[in-house]
Amino acid sequence: MLSKIGVIGGGMIGGVLVQEISRRRLARRVALMDVMPPELAKGKCLDIAEGSPVLGFDAGYDAGRSYDVLEGAEVVINTAGVPRKPKPDGTLPTREELLKINLGITDQVGAGIKKYCPDAIVISIANPLDAIVYRLKQVLGAGRERLVGMAGVLDSARYRYFVAEAAGVSVENVEALVLGGHGDTMVPIRSACRVAGLPVELFVEPDVLDGIEARTRSAGGEVVKLIGTGSAFVSPAWSALEMAEAIIYDKKKVMPVSALLEGEYGVEGLYVGVPALLGSNGVEKVLEIPLTDDERAQLDRSIDAVRNTAREVESIAGTS
Repeated sequence: MLSKIGVIGGGMIGGVLVQEISRRRLARRVALMDVMPPELAKGKCLDIAEGSPVLGFDAGYDAGRSYDVLEGAEVVINTAGVPRKPKPDGTLPTREELLKINLGITDQVGAGIKKYCPDAIVISIANPLDAIVYRLKQVLGAGRERLVGMAGVLDSARYRYFVAEAAGVSVENVEALVLGGHGDTMVPIRSACRVAGLPVELFVEPDVLDGIEARTRSAGGEVVKLIGTGSAFVSPAWSALEMAEAIIYDKKKVMPVSALLEGEYGVEGLYVGVPALLGSNGVEKVLEIPLTDDERAQLDRSIDAVRNTAREVESIAGTS
């Protein structure tokens, strides 16, 4: 258990995070910061606190519209940003279309973390994921150990669920990895997908897998269209918490995350979804895994897309 965990953004994801951090007893105190008036953050924390006797957990809360509530946090989870919502014509904005407005929010987030909890390990969820965590790196100046994006854990969970459904097995039997950018170019790694330790092709036909992998790439948008007023919130929160628990309990757990590459996969200076070992120091190691020729080609295309988004960040933020 940590002394304090901070959550930035009191929307749907932030609300689930504060509830789950409290219920799972991950920290003695939970901080929630949200700029929304009149006092959204305080209201959400009070609601959770008043329900705590029902579930039997004790936690203290620091909530408000200023970043000073984060002071002393050892882990911070960033959800701040405008979510994807359907346009009037029914089409969805891409994650990249949200970039300009969310970069402005990200600069404020980075400044708040740097001032009040500069040594915290930061897990960022806000979209477009790879671009936002790239910008946070510029603002915070943090080493790759202390800043990581939540993407592959969620994308891989979706892939696992779809495979389990098609194979008629428990989700607990399925292992999977989705790498690359958190968007339409993400790469489900079929060669690493296993059902009870066996190759996935023994359980699911290749053409069905093709459909599953296509669905995985657009799974976030599928949820947005069905909800109609926002994006997925429970599964992203749970995915970030899996990462947080690996750090809090020093699990040394390998999972796909958006990590800063320092030469791995032939890439320098970009945040890309790759397998990494998470422990008490944050991102402790980035793993390079064997890929088929086709998977490597897909990953290279996804990295190019991330690189283009990073260039757009530089242009908008005036850092190029």
